Amino acid sequence: MDVFSSTRELAAAIRDRKISAVEALDAHLAEIDRQNEAVNAVVTLDREGARARAKKADEAQARGDALGPLHGVPFTLKDTHETLAMKTTVGFPPFADYVARQDSPVVLRLKVAGGVLVGKTNVATMLGDWQSNNPLFGRTNNPWDLSRTAGGSSGGAAAALCAGMTPFEVGTDMQDSIRLPASFCGVYGLKPTEHRVSLAGAFPDPAGAPRSVRLMSCIGPLARNVDDLALILGIIAGPDGSDTDLAPVPVEGTPEVDPKALRIAFAPAFPGFPVAGEIRAAVESLAEQLKSAGAAVEEARLPTLDLHDDLTQGSALIGMMLEAVQPEPSEEPTPVSRWFEALTRRDQSILAWDRFFEGCDVLLCPVAMTTAFPHCKPGTPIKVDDREQSYWLLPAYGAVFNYSGHPALSLPCGQDRDGLPIGLQLVGRRWSESRLLGIAKAMAPLTGGFRRPPGY
Repeated sequence: MDVFSSTRELAAAIRDRKISAVEALDAHLAEIDRQNEAVNAVVTLDREGARARAKKADEAQARGDALGPLHGVPFTLKDTHETLAMKTTVGFPPFADYVARQDSPVVLRLKVAGGVLVGKTNVATMLGDWQSNNPLFGRTNNPWDLSRTAGGSSGGAAAALCAGMTPFEVGTDMQDSIRLPASFCGVYGLKPTEHRVSLAGAFPDPAGAPRSVRLMSCIGPLARNVDDLALILGIIAGPDGSDTDLAPVPVEGTPEVDPKALRIAFAPAFPGFPVAGEIRAAVESLAEQLKSAGAAVEEARLPTLDLHDDLTQGSALIGMMLEAVQPEPSEEPTPVSRWFEALTRRDQSILAWDRFFEGCDVLLCPVAMTTAFPHCKPGTPIKVDDREQSYWLLPAYGAVFNYSGHPALSLPCGQDRDGLPIGLQLVGRRWSESRLLGIAKAMAPLTGGFRRPPGY
């Protein structure tokens, strides 16, 4: 079997008894054995447990039991989701041996759908960087060029997917942490609307402390095609009896979209945000192709917002959330009034983007200011077209939509002069993931979709 088969193809092959769940597992384990020493994407493996689960899947099928949409499909998960009987470390030494008492709601739903959890993928320490490197497991390398980063904090997830070690992944995204690694590795990644997917158990909680991250962070799928994104989103989204912030908005089927019916706004760059010329050109080229295909395309008139201030305000909100759960209280705690002022400021940006999307179906723009860059110490300036730019602006294009809460998708769109994947971003109305996915699928013939790295 081909380990680069899609999730849907694998599930269908198992359902039709063309392959067994054990055979699908063994093929992916063999690929991990071949590729992982160099890439270092998978950091925890449960071979025996996964094989036992795959055998049970085959036995259930032999009995004629009802099969879930992922029945027998092996998969890995970013090392942040709480998992029963498997370590969850977030690359942080104090959590090196932490094993949750139960699966998070997202993990449980994937298992109930029939998925066979194989292991965990690498992250930035405490999910706090845009390179996946930590003192427990070291750094993850990009399958396209091992001297470069796979991104972060879902870098292990994107690299494992890109290298054929897993058919899908589920990442977390507070500041471009799904979309940036997806773009660096040439796969698809979706940050859903805020409060679409449960955050319960999305971070290790050994002490039973109050859940700190309640805003801007999202859980979403990574895959090698749009149909798999839609499949996984449909499984993990929606109220779960744990995360009370979730909205009861149903996930609709992915519609077939006629490009001629689309209104597309495009932005080759945002004011004050650097971007590589080849990424800018890719945005403009795709916009021109969409126009030739009959879509109504125009350069975006972005909301009159100070996007740099939005990023500053978003970082301040994150800081306040984390302050609330520190073991020792701050000597000068942030007043509650500051929290409500920050939320009011955020409301203004959310509403401004809501009004923007009244005039278009989707915004096409960069995911990040550059393609995958060489491994470096966090904070090191990043060269963009031979000019040094601030490391901390790496997630800027994506983090804007963490602050606003709108769904955003990274899709592969060709390669730069160094042969590295270029990722572009599609952003839509809140709760419009299904239409956003339909639009991305309609664009696939123009963008080329996922391509295997050389040698894989």
